[in-house]
Amino acid sequence: MDPVKIPKMPKAEYDALIERQYVSRISFGACDHPYIAPFMYVFDKKYLYFLSTKYGRKMEYFAKNPKVSVEIEEYAPDLSAFTFVSLQGMLEEVKDPAQKKKVREQFVEMIAKNRLSSRVLTALGHSPDDSPDVIVREERSLVWKLVGVKDIVALKNG
Repeated sequence: MDPVKIPKMPKAEYDALIERQYVSRISFGACDHPYIAPFMYVFDKKYLYFLSTKYGRKMEYFAKNPKVSVEIEEYAPDLSAFTFVSLQGMLEEVKDPAQKKKVREQFVEMIAKNRLSSRVLTALGHSPDDSPDVIVREERSLVWKLVGVKDIVALKNG
């Protein structure tokens, strides 16, 4: 008996998934065992952008090898429906001040749109007592962009 294969998603569907969600997992490979960490992101219909605190293992792994896999998923609580997309590419630090400011503003908008708890600011190096616009005013995090995507796997269960 042949296994049932999970159907692939067309680009329009996985782009819609990426636009709906805002949390991903990034797998760094520059270590003995892959290191996976959750990251919030914003999507400008072409690139995924991430904010990264300036400390932790991810900084060491990024410096050694910027090649990563990024996974974004969506599922029903009972797993009757699920979709995911996995993108293999490279992280690149955004250095242009205007671009960094634009991405930071998109993060503030994403936090407001999704009514996220102010506690999420701790993942970006800020106090939960701060207003989300502190992300734009103070650069306590790096801005990373996913570039050079070599492979995309996007599947759904129906």
